[in-house]
Amino acid sequence: MTRRVFQDVAYEPPTYAVRVLQVLEGAGYEAWIVGGWVRDALLGAPCHDVDITTSALWQDGARVLREAGLKVHETGTAHGTITVVSDGHAVEITTYRVEGAYTDHRHPDAVEFVRNVQDDLARRDFTINAMAYHPTRGLLDPYDGRGDLVRGVVRAVGDPRERFAEDALRVLRAVRFACRMGFEVEEETHRALVEMAPGLEDIAQERIGQEMSGILQSGRIGWALMHETDVICAAIPEISDMRGFDQLSSWHAYDVLEHTAHVCNAIEAFTAGVASLRLRWAALLHDIGKPATLSIDEHGVGHFYGHPVLGAIMAERIMKRLGLPGDMVRGSRALVHYHDHIIRPTQRSMRRTLSILEEAFPGKAMPLAHELMDLKRADAVSKVPKCAWYAVELDEMDRILTAEERRGTTIRVSDLAIGGNDVIEILGIEPGPMVGMVLSQLLQAVIDGEIENTRDDLITEVMRSALEIG
Repeated sequence: MTRRVFQDVAYEPPTYAVRVLQVLEGAGYEAWIVGGWVRDALLGAPCHDVDITTSALWQDGARVLREAGLKVHETGTAHGTITVVSDGHAVEITTYRVEGAYTDHRHPDAVEFVRNVQDDLARRDFTINAMAYHPTRGLLDPYDGRGDLVRGVVRAVGDPRERFAEDALRVLRAVRFACRMGFEVEEETHRALVEMAPGLEDIAQERIGQEMSGILQSGRIGWALMHETDVICAAIPEISDMRGFDQLSSWHAYDVLEHTAHVCNAIEAFTAGVASLRLRWAALLHDIGKPATLSIDEHGVGHFYGHPVLGAIMAERIMKRLGLPGDMVRGSRALVHYHDHIIRPTQRSMRRTLSILEEAFPGKAMPLAHELMDLKRADAVSKVPKCAWYAVELDEMDRILTAEERRGTTIRVSDLAIGGNDVIEILGIEPGPMVGMVLSQLLQAVIDGEIENTRDDLITEVMRSALEIG
């Protein structure tokens, strides 16, 4: 696959970054724009974060920038980094440097400041990130990063095993870049990924969570599951049990990992690539509980009783371990828990579904219900062809859900047209548990379609119940 890449950057750097370059070079230092801005500019994609590398030691750079009236923050001076504010924009500036050994497989034990930008570029991770640009001198590309952009590959700078041994998180970063840009991983770099993936054991779980979320946000986690399986399994070891796991069922055409990849791809198709991150996590983990719940009947057919419940527990544990936000964890857990929940194309069934989702995540029942429809639809089309009919039935369920949303569905006690004070007055009782029990019964009756949520109907129902009890 080839992609259009401009012979030079598609547009000039922003004026606030050029001002910083001019201040540094006006003081006799060399400076270049590096990193993501250069890569994205070659692709014609806007990038607002600009990083600069310079021959100036950070102390000298800070001095001349302050003398020029710019505000400077000493944000990472141990590694030669400062941040300057130019016209309201933060620009990170780092002294040319090379790095020592990485005994923790994440951070260099020491850095050495150098005078040559070529040495600085040699320490970087991938060729597409090892380019520098200057408005006058043009593009500096010693490792053919521009060529790799054309070819659509992620390739390590130099020996990929050395790059990944220095920083094991680069294993995941390679996959994230490939997913984000729609690239493949260059063959030798891919072999190094497989070999070095176990090094992720040394990486903080929160950093792994950030990279995995980036992969999921790209919409290409399905590709990563199938093409960079070893890396994903090293990042989330529980996924390893899904690999090659035969479901022993005529309803499934794939093993659990392959099925999951198809579900993740289908989520992107059904949501036009704008799925929420919690839905993407739920798609990835929806069958995580299957390997541990397999039972085989007398006919040799596999069953996975209780896998959504166990899967929800496992998904929550995985996501919390990875340091993901609590609300995202809660939403994904609910989707995993109820992805096999039976919904029928009736108002009553939809209201009951909304009710259980409200209990699982108060205030989020409606958006979760829409996402649950997408997850169930993706699950159905990722089995065998005879299951595709369910995706069509889900269209009718979606129409019912939308109608409930428009009319303002009743799924919480607070949605009822009467409240606790009304129950106390009608029944002549004191405040206490009985009030809550009556309201809960009224809510269930409304959800089941037995009565309408109007003040008169609810009061009549309370009085009728009181007469029956009396």
